[in-house]
Amino acid sequence: MAAHRTAAHRKPKQRLFTGPAARTAATLALAGAASATAFEGAAQADPQLTPAQVRSKVDRLYHDAEAATERYNGAKEKAADSEKSLDALRDEAARRTERLNAARDALGSFATAQYRSAGIDPAVRLALSSDPDEYLERASFEDRAGDRQAGAVNGVRRQINDIAQLRAEAEDELSVLASRRADLEKHKNAVRTKLSDARKLLATLTAAQRADYERSADASHGGGAVRADRSTPRGSVNAPNARAAQAVDFAYGALGKPYVWGATGPSAYDCSGLTQAAWRDAGVSLPRTTYTQINAGRRVDRSELAPGDLVFFYSGITHVGLYIGGGQMIHAPRPGAPVRIAPISEMPFAGATRVA
Repeated sequence: MAAHRTAAHRKPKQRLFTGPAARTAATLALAGAASATAFEGAAQADPQLTPAQVRSKVDRLYHDAEAATERYNGAKEKAADSEKSLDALRDEAARRTERLNAARDALGSFATAQYRSAGIDPAVRLALSSDPDEYLERASFEDRAGDRQAGAVNGVRRQINDIAQLRAEAEDELSVLASRRADLEKHKNAVRTKLSDARKLLATLTAAQRADYERSADASHGGGAVRADRSTPRGSVNAPNARAAQAVDFAYGALGKPYVWGATGPSAYDCSGLTQAAWRDAGVSLPRTTYTQINAGRRVDRSELAPGDLVFFYSGITHVGLYIGGGQMIHAPRPGAPVRIAPISEMPFAGATRVA
């Protein structure tokens, strides 16, 4: 009876599918898993963008790339400044080390001479001297020389401290340089990523759609104005002074050259690289970035613009052009769009500066 009750309460053993039933179950399981995966993928996939949405996203990526380019330009300028400071500190430390070594050599020579003459007691030297007056005169001279030598020793100590200070400053500047180089690499990668994303989006368009995008971009960036105004005599620009006229003339000479981020000429430019090069040709040194160039002169209202003024765009001051009169500017727009003439009304105006 006990054996019977035990068998009655024992759970029935689950039977595994075998043969055709096993194959059918496996097929259903795989189909179900595939359906679930497909459903999850469809839920997570981005919706197909329309050509208009692609163009809008590409424009935004180009704008973000330009903002990153200006940050890259600023980081590059700061890194170059740090390199110059570090080189200057190292050069000064080397010069002072040479002077220190010379002072040490002089002290060593004096110490050697003093050692050689210190073997005779001064009283004995006086007693043995054939000319006591001459001896006393020489002793007084040696005392004065000793005072001077003590001053030389103190001078050596000061030089050692100065060199240690220079080396500490050089170490600090080296740390700053490393940080600025890291910033430079970060902003460089940001630019490359934005431009790569823009290229990938453009690749989703057909050839006809890409051509349409380029035509619309040219039109919105004043592409037609480039050809119309190339025949305008540069001397007819009514610049307020000779330097402004020279800067405008340089910008006209750059028309058609490609936009390359981080470039300052002579074969390619980014936006702030072009304005910097134009004013450099006129004998004026501008800082490298849009957000520093806007503070490089006197602010002027939009209604007061004159040829040669720098005109800035977007709230983050991420784009700059050179005003040439008639509501137009010469600027380097974006990758794929060469230096050209465009209306200043095509972008959100942020301010203007008169350099000279």
